[in-house]
Amino acid sequence: MVQQLVVVGSGVMGRGIAYVAAANGFEVTLVDIEQHLLASAQHELEAIADKAIIRGKLTAEEVDHLFNRLSYSTDLVGTVGRADLVIEAVPERLDIKRTVFETLDQQAPAHCVFATNTSTMSPTEIASFTKRPERVMAMHFFNPVHRMPLVELARGLETSEETVSICEDVARRMGKETVVIQAFPGFVTSRISALVGNEAFYMLQEGLGTPEEIDKAIKLGLNYPMGPFELGDLVGLDTRLNNLRYLHEKLGEKYRPAPLLEQYVKAGRLGRKTGRGVYDYSDSGVKTP
Repeated sequence: MVQQLVVVGSGVMGRGIAYVAAANGFEVTLVDIEQHLLASAQHELEAIADKAIIRGKLTAEEVDHLFNRLSYSTDLVGTVGRADLVIEAVPERLDIKRTVFETLDQQAPAHCVFATNTSTMSPTEIASFTKRPERVMAMHFFNPVHRMPLVELARGLETSEETVSICEDVARRMGKETVVIQAFPGFVTSRISALVGNEAFYMLQEGLGTPEEIDKAIKLGLNYPMGPFELGDLVGLDTRLNNLRYLHEKLGEKYRPAPLLEQYVKAGRLGRKTGRGVYDYSDSGVKTP
């Protein structure tokens, strides 16, 4: 049974996965290349825990136990030697993932399972960077991890049934629902989300409506919890653009990124993480047109 869990990458997704895992009893190490990135992650997770106490979701004692189970490290090699499961949550760039998985393959114990949090990339290709492809699959979490109930499990060509069972069990112990699908670019959720988000940018580009009007129409008319621009700003417009470029390459013209989205990314308007995307978050993080 998985007890020791390592999360590689302390960005929005990595820190969220680490938090939920530690909150549900796993011993977790969050790894990144720079100490200041880990400090930023720690600060945000403490803020999330404070809000959980205020809302009655966790007690102060439970939060203390959570952070006793969560540690931080810049030493990937020294950390993975005791891991039962490693979840990779680095940026969606194949060269970075290759470096991570080659290191994991060399340093992790033989029983260790490797999962990638990719939302679009092939777990089969990622598994090829190791000598244990049967122990590799995708565990696609959703943002914010502590609120979203689903983990999308995508098996690679050589993923074993044991690996699927282990990842299903870990997700269940984190309090998540799962779907198990075959590997194909974009899986289920990212293909739909990318289409909706990209079409919203085409609408905005064409002057069909304001961001507020388009978001409101999608939320109230289609019962989405967030509008496509709100979601894009939360995920990061650069992440959305990278996903679209990958899907465009693999699946064709219907995923060609909207020119306006490319302009926003070139301008550095990436969303909440930069203080401005489609909306402006510069004043206390509250979005404005």
